[in-house]
Amino acid sequence: MQITASDVMKLRKMTSAGMMDCKNALIEAEGDFEKAVDIIREKGKLVAAKRADRATTEGAVVVRINGNKAVIVCLGCETDFVSATPEFKALANEIADAAIAEYPADLEALKAAKCSNGHTVEEEISAQTGKTGEKHDLAYYASLEAPCISSYVHFNNKLGAIVAFNKEVPAELGRGIAMQVTSMNPVSVSEADCPKEIVEKELEMYKQQMSEDPKMAGKPAAMLENIAKGKLSKFFKEATLEDQDFVQADGKMTVKEYIQSVDKEAKVVAFKRFSLTD
Repeated sequence: MQITASDVMKLRKMTSAGMMDCKNALIEAEGDFEKAVDIIREKGKLVAAKRADRATTEGAVVVRINGNKAVIVCLGCETDFVSATPEFKALANEIADAAIAEYPADLEALKAAKCSNGHTVEEEISAQTGKTGEKHDLAYYASLEAPCISSYVHFNNKLGAIVAFNKEVPAELGRGIAMQVTSMNPVSVSEADCPKEIVEKELEMYKQQMSEDPKMAGKPAAMLENIAKGKLSKFFKEATLEDQDFVQADGKMTVKEYIQSVDKEAKVVAFKRFSLTD
């Protein structure tokens, strides 16, 4: 049967696939649009399988905030050429919209969330993979719920953060702290909630360093323990959000001091950060 240009355009609108892919799918499906859609989606799965071992080091980080809920997602791809295309950016935003609308519990649940066209996120990613011939994947997803949430995404769209506060804070404060999280990559909000495994790993590293230092040979165990704890205090200063020097204050106050200078009752309760460049 004859496949017309209008048929091809109709399928293109349904799938966002390339013109030739749509024409070939319609020919194979003998004009059956539903079968043609399936063919295009199967092609995407085939391409994805062939490129499964490829690294997705490019992509886009997108944030959405709706009231007291926020999500941060990253759609990954192989090259910056693809990540800069309007189609890729549109899909990343579509996924973020689906995430804030359905607020899924985890990344796997987000894959099953529905996009505005009724297809799942996973189906749309597969279709985009088939269209470009380049691996796409859902590289990251996280969510936060709190009385106030701020965000920041770097201008290159490769890293960003969402930050939750215990109460409403001025927009300037919230953005400043989100920028701090994005640029300084803290491991936790404070020393108190620093993961135990990170603390133990740091202490073990300090002890190993001292055991290999001839100057420390024969020193009392209690002294070595105190030295290790001193090094750990320095680590907390550099790696926990509240104790970090606030970048925008040129080191004149910590993040915690800055927040309290604006609102003594305000504090950060959680944050999520993702970077394609780390």
